[in-house]
Order: sequence, then structure tokens, then C-alpha cells
Amino acid sequence: MTWRKSQNGGAGYIAVFPNIGKIMEEQVGALWHKFITRAAERRYPQEAVTLEQIGKTAGIVFRALGGDAGLSVKGAAATEHGARRTLLERVAGSNLKTELTWLDEEILRLPTTIDILPSRALNRDLYLWLIALAAAKPDRRQHWFIRHQHATLAVFERFPGLEARYRRLLEPVFALRPDPSGLPADEAEQERALRAALEKPGSVATLPLARKPFYPVHLWLHPRPPGSAAVDDAGFSGEPGGQESGGEGGKKRDEQRYEAERVEMPDEKKGFMMFFRAESIFSWSEFIKVNRPTEENGAGNQDEIAKDLDKLSLARDDQTVAAKLRFDLDLPSAANDDAPLGAGILLPEWHYKKQLMQPNHCCLQPLAALHAAPCALPHHLAATARRLRSQFEALTPAKVWLKNQFDGAELDIDACVQFTADRMGGLTAREEGLYRAHHYRDRDLACLLLADLSLSTDAWVSDEARAIDVIKDSLYLFSEALSATGDAFALYGFSSLKRSNVRFHVIKEFTGKYNAETRGRINAIKPGFYTRMGAAIRHSTSLLVKQRATQRLLLILTDGKPNDLDQYEGRYGIEDTRMALIEARKLGLRPFCVTIDEKANSYLPHLFGVGGYVVIRKPAELPRELPMLYAQLTR
Repeated sequence: MTWRKSQNGGAGYIAVFPNIGKIMEEQVGALWHKFITRAAERRYPQEAVTLEQIGKTAGIVFRALGGDAGLSVKGAAATEHGARRTLLERVAGSNLKTELTWLDEEILRLPTTIDILPSRALNRDLYLWLIALAAAKPDRRQHWFIRHQHATLAVFERFPGLEARYRRLLEPVFALRPDPSGLPADEAEQERALRAALEKPGSVATLPLARKPFYPVHLWLHPRPPGSAAVDDAGFSGEPGGQESGGEGGKKRDEQRYEAERVEMPDEKKGFMMFFRAESIFSWSEFIKVNRPTEENGAGNQDEIAKDLDKLSLARDDQTVAAKLRFDLDLPSAANDDAPLGAGILLPEWHYKKQLMQPNHCCLQPLAALHAAPCALPHHLAATARRLRSQFEALTPAKVWLKNQFDGAELDIDACVQFTADRMGGLTAREEGLYRAHHYRDRDLACLLLADLSLSTDAWVSDEARAIDVIKDSLYLFSEALSATGDAFALYGFSSLKRSNVRFHVIKEFTGKYNAETRGRINAIKPGFYTRMGAAIRHSTSLLVKQRATQRLLLILTDGKPNDLDQYEGRYGIEDTRMALIEARKLGLRPFCVTIDEKANSYLPHLFGVGGYVVIRKPAELPRELPMLYAQLTR
């Protein structure tokens, strides 16, 4: 706003608003957009239920209802349905996409938010129904229309109580669907068939064809789930990705899945020329360079942009950083690397898709630290170590006297006095239990601690320490505590770089002593590469099974899920690790996992069982908690 002197001869000034027209246009446009969007909206945001709220419940219910225990639960991205929309929706540009449920070999995808029904209870019931339908394992060989009817009937048969929930959902779901009386003849016939199939599953054999796609069926799974290559955090799916990361400063990643395609990088990388009127299109897309394999850029609004795209198109240009990545993760030189102990050990690996064990598939190399100078216990752990040793000394084998024995080295004076008093009082007394005998309280235990030394342990878990520092302190205090009890224990660490190089670091063997040399080897450990956990567990099992102890505990210390470059990601690594743990249990071992991974509840129950693991929420407390966990497991 500016002030201009009056032109009519007066002495006053008048206000001038040069942009008043533009300001008014923007305000009116914003009000109109708000009004028309609200008028077209058919959702109930105030009654919304989110996947974040029921995420843990979803996984438990899915597995309890018979779903594949190896699947994790994550959010599904919205997909365009192409169905007929109302006039208001077309004007507002809303209801183009919808979030539906689907599952693949690794993940159960659920809507991130359900707010289409008028009450929170109904939206929650819809979540539970979709989980039950996915757990019914629909036969993918059937047409999706028949498949979902059969799956619905299967849920009714196995869990009769869910039928009432399903019937409650029908009326509000029908209210979302278009009225057949207002549709063209072909679409109306198709809509009536869908409604009949929903109301009486199994009663409709075929779905009539129509020119327009049908409105999404919210009570069923996705009829054509996105099947293009999924994009992971490292770039292209299945290719060498970036290093394992400990997270982005505690931020939660968006775990939605997006439909993707691989394309060639266009030749015209420079300049931007359009040979049409820009106002005739609603949007356009361009290629954006991202160096995801090497760094996590501070991504302004890239996540929001991705949510608005129907499909992510990925291309590689000629300035790839893969060579630099491979160099960064290359093996150290022989002079700086740990010394190999003998030849490599060939180990099998489980292929879950083929359901067979691949013999001699991995090569595990035991290693010993070359430059591990003997050292004392770190000063900041001294007080905690003294307290732990005093506590654990109470668990050491000790000679105790047992009273009221039939035979023994000495008379039990109390029993003899009582026996004499009874006889003098005229009571019938038997000469039994008049001796004391020595008894040795023994702890017949052996524990092998296997520590994950992958590259992710280089991440900071607090302002003062990295994960690898926390692991070192944990090994120090664990060793101090067990050396006080006299229990047999061994310490090993592992990382991997593909199946041909599983690195197995020897820190302390069962036959070795915990001393300054052992502390030096603990001090020398450093972050390695990836986490091929199955091979490390199999070799640890072969070492622990040789110990002649009544209790044999395989304690696994990790900060993430199994992972490696050559297809050992996702379900493959999980299932191989699970098979290795099953083999260990069959040999009489007790595997137990201690992790600092916040997302461990999504996969550890499948690996270790409900009571076979513990998640340390505050990683800095791991050194103090680990010995106490051992005491609870072995008492």
C-alpha cells in the first residue's frame, strides 16, 4: 500500500493498493477451493483410524488368524482407480486415488488411514476385516472376483464371530458406492453384481464387463496390486544398495510402497521447452538427480511430491556413483585387516522360495585381530563392573550343608536334640535324618555371545556414543560378570560382504581366559559390512553344541534385521536366519536375541518366538542390562 497526494486540489492523501485485484483473486480462489473440496468430500477425518495406531495389533492379529508369520505390516500407497466420480468430485479434483490392501511374498500392505466410514469403531472394524481376509490366503490362481468371495466364506467358516462385523460394515460401504439407478446400463449391471457378491458371497459366478472401471471394493483386497519393481532406500530393487544406516536422526521413514518403472534417461537433460500452452495441462514431471546410494539428502518436500505421483520413474545417467560405493565398501588391505584363522568354512543356506537347503553356499572365514594391544577395563565402566562382579559372585558354585540327611559327614545337632526329646517324651521317633552332608551347588552352563558388527553399528545412538561403542561396553561388562560366576562363555562377532565372505571375528573362545588380551580384542573391533546372520548362527551352533553343559545359551546381540547384497534382503534373509535358529533348537541350544532395533517387533517374533528376544529401547542402557538379562535367563 502507498499514499498518493489528492489530485482534486485538496490537501489530503489517498491510499493506493496496486495489487488489490490479485490479492482478492487469490483469496476468492482459496475460499472456493475450500468450499468445493468440503462439498465433494466423502470422508470423516475426525473418525479416522491410522495404521500407526493399530500397527502392532495388526501384526499380532494377522499371525493369530493364520497369516504368514514371515510377512511384515506396512502402509500401502494410494493408487488411481479410474472409476466414475460425481460432478462435485470432478470439479474439486478429489477422489482420484484410494488406498487398498494387498500382500506379496514379504509384506502385508494396509491403508495408512481409514476414514471413509462414519465412526471410529467401523473404521477399526474395517482394518480388522481386511487383515482377516488377507490371512485367509486367497487363491491367486482364481479370478479376483471369485477369489474374494471364496476368501470371505473361508473367514466366516473359520471365525464365525467376524461375520457380524462384516454385516455391520456392509451398509456404510454400500453408501459409498454409486447408485446403480444413476449409472449407464453396463455399469449398473456390474455394480449390482458387485453388491450381490458382497451381500451374499459365493452367489455370483461372473462379473459383467463395463466400459468404465468399477468403484473400489473396500471390503476386498486390491484386484490388481502394483507389481512393478519396488524401490528401496538404496535405489533400484535388487541391485547393490547403500550402506546400512542406523536411521535419519530418529526420524520415521515413510514405509509406503510406490509403483515404479525403469526408464532411460532422456537425452535433453538441459533446458526446458514446451511446445504447448502450459495452462492446458494440470501437471508435468521432470527428472531429479538423487544420490541415494551414498548419502541421505535433506529431502525438502520430496516425500510429499512422491505421494502425488501415480508412478515413480527411475533412470540412471552416465555419471553413476556405483564405483565410488563399491570402493567405500571394499575389503581392507591385508596389512590392516584381521588375520584369517585357517581356510574358510563352507556352510549351507536356506532358499525359502525353493524350499531347499543349498549346500556349501556360503564361505565363513574366522578372523583374529592383528593389532589388538592388551588393555585394562575402561575407566568409565570400573564402578559398574565392580557392582556386577559382587552380584554375580553369589551365583558361583559353593559348598553348602544339607540338614536332615540319612547319611553324611557329621551329625545334625538340631535333629539329634529333637530325636532325643521325642523319645524322652514317650513319642515314637525314628532314627532318620540325623546327619549333615556336603552339597556342591553347581552351574552347568555354557553361553556363546554373537555380536553383530555390521556397518550399521557405526551409527550414533546418542549424542555421545555410536552403536559399536555400546556393543564394546556391553562385551566388557558381560565378560566381567560371567568371569565372576565361572560359567563357560565365548565371544564372537560377525559381518559379511556377500555369501563368499562371511567374516567371523574370534574375540574369546571357550578354552580361553578373560584377561587383558581379551579386552584388547574387544577394544579392536570395528564396524564391518553387512549382516548375513544365518551363516554366523550355523557356525556358532557348531561351536556351542560341543560344550558338555546342561544349559547352552546362544545369545545374539544385534541392531537390525538380516541383510546383505546378493539377494539376502527382505524375506530371503529372514527365512534363512529362521531356519538356522530352528536347527540350533533341534540340537538342544537355546537361542535368545537382544536388540536395539526399534522395528524389531515386526520380524523378531517370527525368528525367535514371543519370549525369545528383548528390545532395549534406550541403547545406552544395553551394557548394564545385558548381564542382568543373562542372570534371568540362566537362574
